[in-house]
Amino acid sequence: MQRLHTRSAEAPLEKTERMIPDVVDPRVEALVHELIGRVADKWTMLILETLEEKGELRFTQLSRNIGTISQKMLTQTLRQMERDGLIKRTVHAVVPPKVEYRLTDLGKSLGAAFCGVWIWAEANLAEVHEARNAFEQATKA
Repeated sequence: MQRLHTRSAEAPLEKTERMIPDVVDPRVEALVHELIGRVADKWTMLILETLEEKGELRFTQLSRNIGTISQKMLTQTLRQMERDGLIKRTVHAVVPPKVEYRLTDLGKSLGAAFCGVWIWAEANLAEVHEARNAFEQATKA
């Protein structure tokens, strides 16, 4: 897939700009789209955040810390995160069975990458609320 540059070749790079290759590997593009879709879901983000803050946790501890997630949704999300290499599931051979989940280095790095969203939200909270209020006022008229 061809990417378009938003600046001329002679223009200096701004601090926030990155060099974007002219040709993007379709496998990388597919992975980015897939991960954004998954990580944008609130449960993955909450699990990442919880495991980052609390460390290794059992299923019931994760469920309790997250709160409103159903057992089915927690199970599905954990399986998908394990499949993607974001978490490590450890089964201890004891009775009753003990299963623990922890972030992998890959999961920690993804959490760190999305930390920027939190920073952006904090910095722009007032402006987003103003924009929403302005939109609501304009649509009422």
